[in-house]
Amino acid sequence: MKKRAAGLLGVVMAAGALVQAAPASAGTTAPPPFCQLALGSTTSGGDLILRGLYGTVPPGASPSTWGGKDLMPDNEIKVAGALGLQVNADQTGVSRRQYVVLGSTLNLLTYDVKGFGGEVDPASVKRTPVGGGWGDARYIENSRYIVGSKLVRNSAYAVIGDNILRWTVNGTSFTGKATYAGFSAVKTMTLISQTATYDTFLANTRAGALYTIRIPVSGKPVVKVVRRTTWQGFEALVASKCGTGTMVLGVDKETGTPYLYTIGHANGTATVIKALGKVPRTFGEVAYSRYYDDTQDYDRLSGE
Repeated sequence: MKKRAAGLLGVVMAAGALVQAAPASAGTTAPPPFCQLALGSTTSGGDLILRGLYGTVPPGASPSTWGGKDLMPDNEIKVAGALGLQVNADQTGVSRRQYVVLGSTLNLLTYDVKGFGGEVDPASVKRTPVGGGWGDARYIENSRYIVGSKLVRNSAYAVIGDNILRWTVNGTSFTGKATYAGFSAVKTMTLISQTATYDTFLANTRAGALYTIRIPVSGKPVVKVVRRTTWQGFEALVASKCGTGTMVLGVDKETGTPYLYTIGHANGTATVIKALGKVPRTFGEVAYSRYYDDTQDYDRLSGE
């Protein structure tokens, strides 16, 4: 658990911050009485910024820290999936992995970090091309279903045009492509629940509706309305586990305004949503991602 804290929210509260501000309880060692979200934000210059967000009223935010510079070429990043952290065998540092769309090509970005919260090893940065034709993707994600510390299901998703697409991931290969049509209204999504047999996403539409979309390993998606209006302003959604529910960040990229919500266990229109307020930051990055522990099941999402 100590290594986990050092690798996640400990990292975003490390020295060398870009901006100062954090809730008073951030310096204590006892578990905080609110949910937290570790956020990775990618700039147009290919740099990574790490932040911790706190589910208080109003929301709190840790100091922002550099998570790595020049990880990608300038002005190439379009969209990014979740940022996974893996502690090395010697417990002396971590590696990170993330799918990113650079131009029109999907890449698997991997690299090592010296220590916990240290600098990226430039020699370890690797961008492995997966395939082309991804330039119009509005959303991508890699759902790695872990039991204990064993990876038992590895799925990739994208929203492109009218379709939600799903693949099985084997190493760096995408196989078993499934296409689900009828989702042209979806603006963006975020993964909120992972089980052995399905993944569930929270999606907003251009008209303002909020839906859950459950995509099973086999069969058709199950779509449920959560709210019918007011959610059209967010170009990015990022979710983190919050008990049996979810904490969700919504980012209005046009104004750089981030808002934080806690959402109870998803149950259609009966789902409880609490607006926590505006995060005390202005966000100017291109892509926003959940930063999570990719080696243990305690970071598995369970929002539906």
